[in-house]
Formats: sequence, C-alpha cells, structure tokens
Amino acid sequence: MLTLAKRLVIGRPLASSESDHQRLRKMVALPTFSSDAISSTAYATEEILFVIAVGASSLALGLSKLVPIAIVVAVLLAIVSISYRQTIFSYPSGGGSYIVSRENLGEMPSLVAGASLLLDYILTVAVSISSGVAAILSIPTFHSLEDLRVPMCIGLVVLVTLANLRGIKESGTAFAIPTYVYIVAISAMVGIGLWKVFFGTYEPVPFDPERAHGVIVSGGSLTLFLLLRGFSSGAVALTGVEAISNGVPAFRKPESRNAAATLTWMAVILGTLFLGLSVLASKLHPFPTHTETVNSQMARVLFGGGVFYWVIQLSTCAILILAANTAFADFPRLSSIIAKDGYLPRQFSQRGDRLVFSNGILFLAIAASILIAVFGGIVTALIPLYAIGVFTSFTLSQTGMVRH
Repeated sequence: MLTLAKRLVIGRPLASSESDHQRLRKMVALPTFSSDAISSTAYATEEILFVIAVGASSLALGLSKLVPIAIVVAVLLAIVSISYRQTIFSYPSGGGSYIVSRENLGEMPSLVAGASLLLDYILTVAVSISSGVAAILSIPTFHSLEDLRVPMCIGLVVLVTLANLRGIKESGTAFAIPTYVYIVAISAMVGIGLWKVFFGTYEPVPFDPERAHGVIVSGGSLTLFLLLRGFSSGAVALTGVEAISNGVPAFRKPESRNAAATLTWMAVILGTLFLGLSVLASKLHPFPTHTETVNSQMARVLFGGGVFYWVIQLSTCAILILAANTAFADFPRLSSIIAKDGYLPRQFSQRGDRLVFSNGILFLAIAASILIAVFGGIVTALIPLYAIGVFTSFTLSQTGMVRH
C-alpha cells in the first residue's frame, strides 16, 4: 500500500537512461532557475524602504534615496552576472561558488561557500513562500486570513515539495506559465505606471498612519549606516543569480552556451523590473507595512481593485511560491556534490525513483518549514539572514574566478 501511495504521489520510477530526456530547454530553464531571482522584485524595493523609511528616518527621506540605492544594486547585479557567465564556461559541471572556491581557494573557503549557499537555499524557500502568502493577504478580500499565515506557508511548502519529487521536467514545465505571466503583468504595471507618472495624471498612495507603524511622512535623519543597511536589504534582489551556474548539467546540449544565454536574459529582466519598480515607488509614495505589500499598494492606486490588480497579485503569489523551485532544483544538486566530496552524509548523493535527489528535497522542505514557523512567516524578519550568505558566496566565487 505504501508503494502504491508513493507511485500515485510522485509517479512511476524512471530508468537512469532517461536522465538526458529530463534536461531543460532554455524557455523552460528560465522560469525553473530564474524564478527566485526574478520574483525578488516583489519584495526587494519594499525591504529597502523598511530600512530607510522606518524608525529614525521618514518616508520622504527614504523615497529620496530609493532610486540611488536601486541603481547601485543594479550595478552589482551586472558585475555578479558577468562573473557567473565566466563560471558557467569554466566549470560546466555545475557547483557554482562551491566548485570555484574548492578548485582555486582550497578546502576551508569552499566549505564556507557551500554552507552559505545551502543556508541561502533554505532561506529562499522560507522567504519566497512567506512573501507569496503576504501577496495574497494584501488583497482586501483575504485580510481575514492573517491568523492562518504560518499554516498557509507550510501547506504551500508541502505542495512545492511534492511537485519536485515528481522530477525536474514536470516541475519546470508546470512552473513556466506563472513566471511568464508575472513578468508580463509587472512589466505592464511598470510601463503604464511610469507613463502616468511622467506623461499623464496620477494619484500617490494615500498615507494611512494606522497601518504605517513606525513611519512618519517627513523629518527624521538618514545615517550612512542606515543607507548601507538599506543597500544590503535591497541586495536580496540578487538571490538566485547563482542558480543557473549551479544547474548547468540540467540544460540541453550545448549546456554552457544555453545556460549563459539564460543567465543573460534573467539579469536583463531582473534589473529592468527592479529599477522600474523602484522609480515607480519613488513617485507613488507607498509606505512599508506588514498588512499590505508595496507592490499591492501601487497596483491598487494605478488600477483600483479590478481584474488587472487581481492578475498582478495572483501572479506575484504564484511566482513567489514557485520561486522556491529554484532552491528545490539547486539545494539537492549542490548537496549531492558536497556529499560526494565527503562533507555531507552520502545519502544526499543518491537519486530517487524519479532521478531527483529526494533526500535533499525533503531536508530542504523540513528546514524551511521550521524557519517559517519560528519567524511567523514575516519576510522582513527573515531578510537579514539572507544578506550574510549572499555576499559571502558571491565574494568567494568572484575571488576564486579572479585567481582562476
């Protein structure tokens, strides 16, 4: 009975000879490996404002510095993307920062890089799922579900886990459509919003002091430390950039060329949407709050509560939930490489019936669920944990590539 239940949930076993047929073409690989990075546009601008517009600062001060910080983050995105393009061609077997550090910097730096990446993948699942639920709870119709935030998050982790246990091809195809819908919807919002701001008429987001806890409209002070912390919070937009360099073996042949082209498209889409949303926010004056996301506030002001607002919110929720697929694709693969090197239990290196690393997938789901429960599914509480791992792995990877 257990075997029958397993077959119903994850499908029939695949022969090892079918592994090449599970490889991805670029149109499917883009949403599979880039959904984490692209979906970060749903909360990166907001996380900057949570630092530079709350507390000792003010909304006016924070909005005035939002675009300069976003530009610096975009420049960093370009640097990191160019570095990982070089990594893809130099190390086509995958592994990203861990492999680069192992080959060029030695054992201990490679273990630090590997540990930071594995932790970041766990946080990616927790942050993406939590932010996806926040997008749903931002819709006025669903405000009453606030008390169910954590159970909703954990339920969605279970669903994404089951999808990935079925195999990479099925999950990649299933996740492609929501990612492209999100890209089109947010591009349309940015385009229409910027046109209204610069060439038409528009109304800024009305300030609600009851919801904007700790936010004042004007006054306050914005120190260098807060600006730097705002930058590090905005740099969460770069999470997931490494995923493609980790997953080169999952691409169809020629693997390196296809992976590099996908990385370039990902960087262009991410940079354009992030900068566009930041410029739009600087004009529409949304304020950071845990009850409604910044993107929801801007969409509601631009389009009211009509169909297009619902499309934006639901597609945002969908890509954020599916962004966890990037971590589910890369955490098991990276943990298998580290396990083969003898630094993790050997069970992480073994493929399951569907030719995926089932043990890594299950471990990732359990660890992310624990984080969600501990931090109450609040994105802003999880973001500071992100920054350390992100910058550590990027720095080690690029140092290794310089030496290479």
